[in-house]
Amino acid sequence: MRRTLKAVGAAAAAATCVLAATAGTAQAEAPKTRSLHAPSALVFTVGQGEDADSATVERAVTLTCAPRPGGSHPAAAAACAELGQVNGQFAELVGTTSDAICTKEWRPVTVTVAGVWNGKHVSWSESFANQCEMKAGLGKGVALSF
Repeated sequence: MRRTLKAVGAAAAAATCVLAATAGTAQAEAPKTRSLHAPSALVFTVGQGEDADSATVERAVTLTCAPRPGGSHPAAAAACAELGQVNGQFAELVGTTSDAICTKEWRPVTVTVAGVWNGKHVSWSESFANQCEMKAGLGKGVALSF
């Protein structure tokens, strides 16, 4: 009888441990998504300097594209549409030819983008010889011109 009580006690203890472990697992739910759209939230900067690491930021804006355009970017909806057309490939927004006539002044300016585009982390930068070269390179696009 004594062995039976020990066996029952051991079985009850084991069952309690299994139930406790199972209960803990059942309570840990995966985070629920609030939207069907992948997140897109970016920070754009323009600064004086030869590259992203050494540039002193002069302007910065935020841009959120999903689930709807927003942020401090002055043309959020147009910028999101432009980024959608190039599938978030920021380099495609920079032109190589322009009719602009710029001086050969060396005062480098760097444009950066960091954040999340369609659920993927992104980090991009482009440097220009000066402000005029930057404006010429960015052309009439709105995403990188803020």
